[in-house]
Amino acid sequence: MIQHLASLPILIPMLAGVILLMPPCGKNLHIRRVSSVILSIVTLLVSAYLLFHVNNTAPLVYAIGDWSAPFGIVLVADRLATLLVLLTSFLGAVVVLYSCAGDDKKGSFFHPLVHFLVLGVNGAFLTGDVFNLFVFFEVLLIASYSLLMHAGNKHSTRAALQYVILNLIGSSVFLIALGVLYGVLGTLNIADLAQKVPQLTGDDVYLAKIGGLLLIVVFALKGALLPLHLWLPNTYASAMPLVAALFAIMTKVGVYAMLRVYTVIFGDNAGELAHMAQPWLWGLALATIVMGGIGVLASQDFRKLIANLVVVSVGTLVALVAIQNVAATAALLYYLVHSTIICAVLFLIADLIAQQRGKVADRLVAGRAVAQPYLLGTCFVVAALAVVGMPPLSGFVGKVWILKSTLDSEKAMLFWPIYLVSSLALLVAVSRAGTSLFWDHTHKDSEAIEGTKAHPVKVIAVVALLACSPLMVVFAGPISDYMLATSEQLFDINTSINAVLQGGQ
Repeated sequence: MIQHLASLPILIPMLAGVILLMPPCGKNLHIRRVSSVILSIVTLLVSAYLLFHVNNTAPLVYAIGDWSAPFGIVLVADRLATLLVLLTSFLGAVVVLYSCAGDDKKGSFFHPLVHFLVLGVNGAFLTGDVFNLFVFFEVLLIASYSLLMHAGNKHSTRAALQYVILNLIGSSVFLIALGVLYGVLGTLNIADLAQKVPQLTGDDVYLAKIGGLLLIVVFALKGALLPLHLWLPNTYASAMPLVAALFAIMTKVGVYAMLRVYTVIFGDNAGELAHMAQPWLWGLALATIVMGGIGVLASQDFRKLIANLVVVSVGTLVALVAIQNVAATAALLYYLVHSTIICAVLFLIADLIAQQRGKVADRLVAGRAVAQPYLLGTCFVVAALAVVGMPPLSGFVGKVWILKSTLDSEKAMLFWPIYLVSSLALLVAVSRAGTSLFWDHTHKDSEAIEGTKAHPVKVIAVVALLACSPLMVVFAGPISDYMLATSEQLFDINTSINAVLQGGQ
C-alpha cells in the first residue's frame, strides 16, 4: 500500500465529495456533518503520515496506471509537496469543523465543495506534470466559484463574477503557455522539462522563454501578484469568512508553482534560460508588498484589511522566490505556513466579531460592544501579534529568519527597508483595527447583543489555528531543520530528476 500513499490525499477528498452528495449524507444534515468531519480528519491523518514517510525515506513517485514518466502522469510526494498537502488538509479540517456550527446551512453543497477544493489544491501540490497542474487548478477553481456564492448577496455575486472572468482569462493564457512549451520541448513533465531546457539552441530558446514568461502571468494572477492582485481584496472580503479562511491557501498554490517551475525548470541548470524570471518576480514582489501595505492602511473594514494582509504575504513570499537560494527558500516555507494559518484564523475572528457588533459588523467604526470581549480580545491580540511579527510568536521567528536569509543578498539594501516599513504599516493598521473593534463604542450601542456568543465549536476551531503559532516557536528547532532539508532537496535538481524519471512505480 505504501506505493499508493501519494495518491490518497487526492483520492480521499474526491471520494468524500461524492459520498457527501449521495444519500444518506445528501439529505440528512447531521449525518453529512459527521461524515464530513470524519473524512476531513482521515485526509489530515493520511497527509501527516505521508509527510512522516517521505521525511524518513526518499521522495515517493507514483506513476498512475503504471505508466512511468515522462510518458505517463506521475505524482511526486517530496518534502515540499507533503508539507503543503498537510497544511491544506489541516486548514480544510478546521474549516469543516467551524462550519458545523451553522454556516454550512446558508447555502447548498458546502461540505462536498470544500472536499473538492482540497482535492484540487492537494493535486496541484503533488503533480509532477505541468499540464496536470493546469487540470488541478481548474478543479480547485470550479469548487471556489461555488463556494464564493455560499450565502451570497449582490456584492459577493459581483466579486465572484470578476473572479471567474479573470481566472478564465488566466486559464486561457496557461493553455497557450503549455502549448508553446510542449511544441518546443515535446514534454510537460517537470523533471523532463528540467532535463531538456538546457539543451535548447537557436530560436527554440526564445520560444521556451516566451512560454516561461507567460507562466509568470498565470501564476501572478493565481497568487495575486501586482498588478494582477486587484481581484483579491474584494473577493475575499465579500466571501463568507470561513470560505475566505479556506481561500488563504489558494494564493500559495501560485507561489508554489513559481517556486517549482522557476527553481527546477528555469533554475541554475537551465543554461541560457537560467533565472530568466527572477528580475520580473523581484520587481513585482516588492511592488506587491508596497501596494498591500497601502491597502492595509486604507481598509475600512476588518475583512478587507485581512485580505490586504494576504497580498503583503504573497509579495514577501515571491520576493524570497526571486532570491533563489537555500536559506531564503527555507525562510519562505516557514513564513508560508505561518502566514496561511494566521490569515485564516483572522478571517474566522472577524466573523465572530461581526456577529456580536450588530449592524456595523466588522467595519472599523464605532459600534456596539462585543458580547465576549475577553475571549475575542485575547484571540485578536494573539493573532495580531503573530501577523505583525512581534515576539514571542511565529511571526517574529519568520521575520527574523527572512531578514537573516536576505542579509548577504545584493538585494537586501532594497528589500529590508520595504519589508520593515510594510511591517510598521501592518502594526499601525492592526492597532487601529483593534481600537475600533474593541474600545470605540457608541453611547447608545454600548451594550452587547444578547444571545450572540460564539458557538463552542467555532471557538475550538479558532483556538486550534491560534495554537499553531506558539507551537511553531516551541518546536522551531525541528521545524527549521525540516524547512532547510526541504529547501536543499528542492535545489538538488539532478537528484530530483533522477528520482522522477527512474523512480516511477
